[in-house]
Amino acid sequence: MVFRSAGLKKNLLWYEVAHESNELYRKGIQELIDDGWIIQTIVADGKPGISKLFTDIPFQLCQFHQFQTITRYISKKPKLKAGIELREIMFRLKETDQVSFEYWVNQWHMKWKNFLSEKTEDLFSGKKVFTHQRLRQAFFSLRRNLPLLFTYEKHHNDFLIPNTTNSLDGYFSHLKSKLSVHKGASKQTQLKLISNLIFG
Repeated sequence: MVFRSAGLKKNLLWYEVAHESNELYRKGIQELIDDGWIIQTIVADGKPGISKLFTDIPFQLCQFHQFQTITRYISKKPKLKAGIELREIMFRLKETDQVSFEYWVNQWHMKWKNFLSEKTEDLFSGKKVFTHQRLRQAFFSLRRNLPLLFTYEKHHNDFLIPNTTNSLDGYFSHLKSKLSVHKGASKQTQLKLISNLIFG
């Protein structure tokens, strides 16, 4: 786990972990605060609960990760007309404002609300299930996260907030390419190399 300042283009802290957890996010942010860093905002992916760790710090959900989440549910080439239209709306996310984006999402929902409510009888259980479950999951994910997608817009007069984690994602790509040269090295050697690269 790496904690990075996008503004300074500098890595501040990293942990070797088996799995990410909200407790580790909380620990890392608190450690930075205790070390004297002023955290103006937190920008992260869509892991549930991160936005509630420090409610006094503005939280920006990475727009690219939200786009990826929708794509995971409806695919890059959705077959349903509703899916095609929702994907077209998602392509506007990075270049629009919150009011416009909410309008498009609400219009889409009004048009396809009944379609999303359609149910089909499961052949094995005999129970009624939603026919377009993955499309529903895509929409409800978007609706739930929408207030967090435009934090950067609300605070644009206070400080510059990136709307994606691209600074960190790009750094990870750089890190992986460096590590690929040392695939046969021991874990201890690789960790030492990672530390040197992160803070180099």
